[in-house]
This record gives sequence, structure tokens and C-alpha cells, in this order.
Amino acid sequence: MSDAAAPRTNFLIVFTIWGAGLGAAAQFAKISVIFAPMARDYGGAAATSWLVSVVGIVGLIFGTTAGLLVVRLGPRRVLVGGLMLGAALSAFQAGMPGYGWMLASRVAEGASQLAIVVAGPVLIAEVTAPRHNGFAMSLWASFFGVSFAASALIAPVLVAAFGIAGLFAAHAAYMAVFAALLWPMLPADHSADRPAAAPWPRPREGLLAQHLAIYRSPFVAAPAAGFVFYTLMFVALVTLMPLQMPPALHGWVSEGMPLIAIAVSLTLGVQILRWLSAVRLVQLGFALAAVAALSLWLVWGEGAAMTVALLALAGSLGLVQGGSFAAIAELNRTSEDRARAAGAIAQLGNLGTATGTPLLTALIAGQAATGVLVFSVPLCLGGLAAHQWMAWRRTRGH
Repeated sequence: MSDAAAPRTNFLIVFTIWGAGLGAAAQFAKISVIFAPMARDYGGAAATSWLVSVVGIVGLIFGTTAGLLVVRLGPRRVLVGGLMLGAALSAFQAGMPGYGWMLASRVAEGASQLAIVVAGPVLIAEVTAPRHNGFAMSLWASFFGVSFAASALIAPVLVAAFGIAGLFAAHAAYMAVFAALLWPMLPADHSADRPAAAPWPRPREGLLAQHLAIYRSPFVAAPAAGFVFYTLMFVALVTLMPLQMPPALHGWVSEGMPLIAIAVSLTLGVQILRWLSAVRLVQLGFALAAVAALSLWLVWGEGAAMTVALLALAGSLGLVQGGSFAAIAELNRTSEDRARAAGAIAQLGNLGTATGTPLLTALIAGQAATGVLVFSVPLCLGGLAAHQWMAWRRTRGH
């Protein structure tokens, strides 16, 4: 893996890797957006919910391990291997196996998804010139929201025409096409000696020691340290806040929040990165989100004003989304450290996704508007403070 900055950006590779990321996100979306027919065929809502969540559980447990695997094998092998595995598993699922086999295939699909989302940003950084890093990483950060929006449009049409099996077969073909496209396109994996200034543990020192080294580094761990606060908030708010709105405004909130976050990240966020570091952009996003959350509390019960406040909150978190991935390359100069940072983001991101929604559900049930405020503002301040602490450690040489 080359650590030298690319002299110019290969946008064809950047957008193709992003396309692969859409396929990885669709490993969640392909079941989420057809939850009702899946529940009919696979034992009800509770059983089907496991088919959705088990993919993220794999990332929660093995996120940083995937980063270490990228270091060992190289991001090209890991990315293309993840795509090929995903294609094979979707093809298997197209046969509509029994619940046990379907669940087992979803566990394996979690490994496929993790390989893609950890190797993807490493390779994007490798083929992107420094001046385009903000745009490229913000684009990558949008893959989850874009994929869910596209899946919500496409999946029902495919299921209506070809059944659930047809949707899985289409996803298998998509993953296989991107594996075939990327293998000849991507730069070859090269082994690189670790620099003396970065004394990472040797394999014989054990996996635990390597994980501890990742989270002790204020450079490698910083993107994930802020990102976990973002995922705790964003998924929970997008899931639950539409339910607090009048029916006429439900669509504006449920569809508008992820779209405005993506739009702000790719436009305003990219422009701000011309003047601010990625870390400062993340902190700005958290500060604005705290203000938006306070505004939401003040206008609670007023439908139109709540919608504006929620869209402002989502847009503010869009700055956090793009800035967090831009910080991977900004803070880490070697491909090895970028792989470790991407693994940590995958791990802590899945932790936030898994825990935020139940927590906000309990707070809304008990305190309504105050519950949303108590949930959101401390998380915004926590994300801001986590980055400030990491920045202080970097200046102290820790």
C-alpha cells in the first residue's frame, strides 16, 4: 500500500468504489425496505429483525479486526474479496433457503459488508489528491443514505416483478459487476514496512494489543471517537422523529433528514474544508446540531417549525458525517493507519447504530420533547469534547 499522496485524483476509481459502497449498504437495505414480505416468509417481525441487525453486529465485534486484516492483506484484495463474497451470498439467498441458513448467510454477509466499508475509504484516499480529499471522503460518507434511498425506490419494483428472490439475484449481479470492474482498476497491493515512528505491535504480541494500540492513538482513534456520537444520534432521530410529527409532515421528515444531511455534506461541508480542518468541521457540525436540538425543544408541537428544526439538525450532522471520514486521511498519513482508523469507525459506528434508537425510545416515552433534548445535546457536546481531547493529546505527543 503506497503512502505517497496521489498527484491527481482518479475520479473514475473514486466513483466506482463509491458504487461498491452502495452495494455494501444495500446488504442492510435489501431486507429493511421489504421488511413486511420478508416477515411473511421468514417467521414474523421478530425473526426478520435479526436478519437485519446481525449484519451490524458483525461490524460491532470485528470492526477493528477488519482494519488489521486490510493492513495484512491489502485493501484491493479485501475490497474485491468482500464484493465477491457478497455476490455469492446474495446468489445463495436468491434460492430462499430456510431461516437458519438465511441467518447464517447474513452473518457471513456482515463480514462481506465490513470488508468493503473498511477497505473503501483507504483506497479512495490512495487515489485522491490532497485538494480533493474533502469531496472524495464526503462522497464516500454518503453511501449509506444514498443506497437506502435508491433501494426504497428500486426494491419494491423488483419484488413486484420477480419476487424477493429476484431482488437478491439483482443484488448478487450488482456486487459481481463491481468486483469485476474494480480488480483491474485498483492499484496493486504492496507490502510496506512500518515506519519507526509508529511502533505498532507485532502479530505475536496478540490481537488485543493491536486493538489497544488503535484506540490509544489520538490520530488513528480520533475519527471514530467523534463518529460514534454521530451514529448514536442520527439513526435514532431519523427512525423515531417522524413518529412525533403530524401525518402530513411524516414524509418531509423521514425522507428529508437523510437527504439534507447528504446534500449539506457534499456542498457546504466540502466548501468549509477549504478553510477548516476536518476535525474543526466535525466540531462545528456538533455545535450547530446542539443549537438545532435546542430549537427543536423550543418549538415542540408546532409541526412546520419542528420540521425546519429537524432538517437543520440533520444538515448540521451532515457536516459531522463528511468531516469524520475526511479526518481519516487528514490525521493519518500511511495507508496502514488509515485502515486501522476505518476499522475503528466501522466498529464504533455500529455500536452507536445499535444503541441509540433504544435509548431515545425510552427517553421520548418518559419525557417527550425534553427527552429528545436530553438525548441530543449531551451527545453533541460529547462529540465536540472527544475531538478536543484527542487534539490536545496530539499536541502533547501522546
